[in-house]
Amino acid sequence: MRRTLIALLLLLTLVAQAAGATPHSITRDAQRDVMLTIYNGNLGLVKDVREARFAQGLGEVQFMDVAALIDPTTVHLRSLTDAAGLKILEQNYEYDLLTSQKLLEKYVGRKVRLYQGDGTFHEATLLSTSGPVFEIGGQIHLGYTGRLVLPALPENLVSKPTLVWLTRSRSAAPQRVEASYLTGGITWKADYVLVLDATDRKSDLTGWVTIDNKSGATYGNAALKLVAGDVNRAQDERRLGRAMEMAAKSAAADASRDFKSEGFFEYHLYTLDGRTTVKDRQTKQLSLLAASDVPVTKQLIYWGAQEYYRNSYGVPISNQKVGVYLELKNSKEHRLGLPLPKGKVRVYKADAAGSQQFVGEDWIDHTPRDERVKIKMGNAFDVVGERKQTDFRKLAAHVWEVEWEISLRNHKKEAQTVTVIEPVPGDWQVLSSTHKHEKIEAHTLKYEIPVPRDGAAKLVYRVRIRW
Repeated sequence: MRRTLIALLLLLTLVAQAAGATPHSITRDAQRDVMLTIYNGNLGLVKDVREARFAQGLGEVQFMDVAALIDPTTVHLRSLTDAAGLKILEQNYEYDLLTSQKLLEKYVGRKVRLYQGDGTFHEATLLSTSGPVFEIGGQIHLGYTGRLVLPALPENLVSKPTLVWLTRSRSAAPQRVEASYLTGGITWKADYVLVLDATDRKSDLTGWVTIDNKSGATYGNAALKLVAGDVNRAQDERRLGRAMEMAAKSAAADASRDFKSEGFFEYHLYTLDGRTTVKDRQTKQLSLLAASDVPVTKQLIYWGAQEYYRNSYGVPISNQKVGVYLELKNSKEHRLGLPLPKGKVRVYKADAAGSQQFVGEDWIDHTPRDERVKIKMGNAFDVVGERKQTDFRKLAAHVWEVEWEISLRNHKKEAQTVTVIEPVPGDWQVLSSTHKHEKIEAHTLKYEIPVPRDGAAKLVYRVRIRW
């Protein structure tokens, strides 16, 4: 028991000595490497490698220039040169930043000096920062009566967010340490530009990564990784720390300026070959992909009216417009094949004068390799659809026969093919049809209707429905 008490007293003495000593600061000047992994959901994982010297035994260290939006509960420090010889006994996150307002707040109720223009000064007690309010010679003064000078810098105010560690090191020799942590305020998104050729059958596709950094830190010459996918975020976001740390341990890339993709868990990890600097308060764009002569299929789709079968003959049915879609396959044979992260696609096409014009945009979801991408462009101007119910009969309880006539008119100078999608409920059977149909789902009919140039086509079909 006596030995234990002696050891405890010795430890407390060492801690007191370490606390009283001037802490050693590790600034960005000592940084040797930084790795940044960014997620879609306003989250980043930072791995900061610096050269540091720790006092032998107990010592206090300030790790400065970290992100302002750091989650301090996710911080992990390890020595890369002497992992077993460095231990953290205590960690503090100092985020009470030095401002004039904070300085005044720290001195409420304390003595300050108000200097006059002739060099003299008044001793005053700061009573409140609102005004401010001073007591001078037993009288209350509102506002400044001179230049306010504070006698010293208060404790616990720092110029920038700082991690403070109480460490125990078996050596005072320099060593390389890695601090990793999660931070908010940094996110990325993908944007695409698709340029159609004159025939609408080929396109050039470029993709850009846009990084928005508001985390409060600059990541210089960083190894950059991006994670694409729908990562589940629990209400307590700190639980993601382990998953994010695993993501950052993926293999490093060779030096070039392209993004390489790899499967990671149920997501995709994009690694920038080479390095880049992401400054604080900066929006940065990096090239994700560039592909030329990508085959594109343009589709004109006329969607049927939902719940149309419940209307009796003679009740007006609102006519849908003919939608225009572009479809491409994300495959190597189509000059793509890179998993495409979720983003917005903007489509352009040259007019008769050769000037590129914006023709539409749409969002695409995360798209794996060899899957198809469908982009809605808008509604057709020169191709018109009209639906008319020509018959409605109730044959028995929950049994109907319905006949529909769909007219398609093409005012273009080229023939067009319109895909007609018709919803059909319950247990149904096509009794007659002017065109060949396809049952693409349990309750969906599909027709491919050719419409001649400056001409029209008419689809008439009759179904029996049991509901």
